[in-house]
Amino acid sequence: MIQESFLMAGMRNKLVEYLRTKGITDEKVLDAIGKVPRHLFMDLSLERVAYEDRAIEILCNQTISQPSTVAFQTQLLDIQYREKILEIGTGSGYQTAVLYKLSTRVYTIERMKPLYDAALKIFEKLNIHPNCFYADGYKGLPGFAPFDKILVTCGAPSIPQDLLNQLKIGGYMVIPVGDTKHTMHRITKVSETETKIETFGEYKFVPMLKDRQR
Repeated sequence: MIQESFLMAGMRNKLVEYLRTKGITDEKVLDAIGKVPRHLFMDLSLERVAYEDRAIEILCNQTISQPSTVAFQTQLLDIQYREKILEIGTGSGYQTAVLYKLSTRVYTIERMKPLYDAALKIFEKLNIHPNCFYADGYKGLPGFAPFDKILVTCGAPSIPQDLLNQLKIGGYMVIPVGDTKHTMHRITKVSETETKIETFGEYKFVPMLKDRQR
């Protein structure tokens, strides 16, 4: 059991209230954000800024996304109880933990071994049990498909067809698409040959890299 200070719990409660002002209306998402100790997913020296709405650098020159982005992407997924979720880019593991707290079956892929190993240790401390894979996110997990929802947490230059193939008909994929700036997309798989695309403004993510693990 993780013991934390009243200060950290209070800062997290303030974050939840802040997210309400930023347009996060899904109470399930807000409840999950309120349960996940974000400060554990970054260096101890950054604890005091852990609940500010900003991206923070972690291992391997990657970042933990700002909480409003995590909440917004999660809200776009419209997650239902026990849905099967594929996450591309475990990163720090913070987004993974938020998905897990929504009572989902989470399958998450990370291509950088130091990040993968670090996330596993935090999951163990928190006693949460997502299905974690050290693999190439572009390829997804065809052996575990189809998925109800797919979340991509890095910026893709285009929509990966392999991931669309692994999405259930009627399911959503939320993915930032672009080169230096990324437009948030929500893609609904209408049929095996038809998709519906909605866009939700510009963001900046670390790039999604293809055919590379390290």
